Amino acid sequence: MSTSSSSSSIWSVSYRKLKFFSRIRRFLQSKAIRKGSYGSSSTSDNSNKLRTIDNNDKDEEDHQLVIEKESELDGSVVLQKSVNRLHFGSWEEKEMAAIAIEKLAKEDVKARKFMAELGVIHMLVSMVATEVVGRHRAAIKALIQLANGTSTNKALMLEAGILSKLPKDINVVDEQTRQEFAELLLSLSSISNTDFCPNKPEILQFLIGILESPCSFETKELCLGVLYNLSAVLENAGALVSNGVVHTLLNLSSSFKELSEKALAALGHLVVTLMGKKAMEDSSIVPQSLIEILTWEDKPKCIELSAYILMILAHQSSTQRDKMSKAGIVPVLVEVSLMGSLLAQKRAMKLLQWFKDERQAKMGPHSGPQTGRVPLGSPLHPKEAQEGKKMMKNLVKQSLHKNMEMITRRANAGGGGVDSSNLKSLVSKSLTF
Repeated sequence: MSTSSSSSSIWSVSYRKLKFFSRIRRFLQSKAIRKGSYGSSSTSDNSNKLRTIDNNDKDEEDHQLVIEKESELDGSVVLQKSVNRLHFGSWEEKEMAAIAIEKLAKEDVKARKFMAELGVIHMLVSMVATEVVGRHRAAIKALIQLANGTSTNKALMLEAGILSKLPKDINVVDEQTRQEFAELLLSLSSISNTDFCPNKPEILQFLIGILESPCSFETKELCLGVLYNLSAVLENAGALVSNGVVHTLLNLSSSFKELSEKALAALGHLVVTLMGKKAMEDSSIVPQSLIEILTWEDKPKCIELSAYILMILAHQSSTQRDKMSKAGIVPVLVEVSLMGSLLAQKRAMKLLQWFKDERQAKMGPHSGPQTGRVPLGSPLHPKEAQEGKKMMKNLVKQSLHKNMEMITRRANAGGGGVDSSNLKSLVSKSLTF
């Protein structure tokens, strides 16, 4: 029995090697045929030209052709040796093979697909789990190049379990390794594949760990790109919210201007879901942080995204509108409606209209002159009522004009050159709080 099992295992290894080398042979033969057809046509053309040049030039051109053919052959030989070493070599040979595969995959798109057929991806994924820094970094770099532009290779990486190889503790790996892992995750998250979903705890644990740590700006930006891709799929909202992604994104959006746009864009995806909206409503820094972003004159895109999120939160929610009003949103919205981008102005005016309608609805039936409740001895004449209304209107206009003059001075100080008379006329026509 032991003899038969031993011979069976030897036969199995021999069969794998034979199958492997037959694939290599077919690949090299296909390349040789393409080169031969090119070489024959180019040789016939060059033969006519070479008759008209000196012998020295002819020798030089022949030498150049030999060098070019050798370099092309070298590429095929490197591929054959690299794949062979990756499968059957020592750890040092595997590392060198991964470096060579990274270079080949970067230069040749067809080679990426062919290397996947030779089982390169599974071997590289297994190398990622090694503790030697040079080895797992070489494997990650090669996988990044193999994933570039081919969804098949990305699916093979997920199938091989690349997500389970993410570091459980980001503090045990160096900054460069974190950035390379984040770059690979960003590439994998761009495909519509059910295998890449936040239900796997490794992904969010790694991403949130980086975003809440003092990592580099580039690494955090890559991780935000992954969260943006994940949040674009509505089915992922539950896992993202339950793992505290909303809190992390809100803190980033208000703390780092350079990262705010990407964080707000991801929040814009989540706020349209029930869980995402509820998480933002319950946050202690909402709406104050979002209102603060509305004042970032140097970040117009952030203003647009913040106004969008505030619109979703305020829609059909008097509680949220009351919180926003107490936080001082109205004068900020007035400024955005006058000096923001077209999209920001539109959103600010929509919010202002909601606040205006709500205030009028509250005041309508409960305030103002009530003829049935006028006490005796205090007659109300029509002329007195008219004068009272006129006086109140003038007071409101004066208050608004003072606010507009303050905004105008700020704009002129920043080189905006806003005309105060235009602002006053605009307020008089549009705002009647």
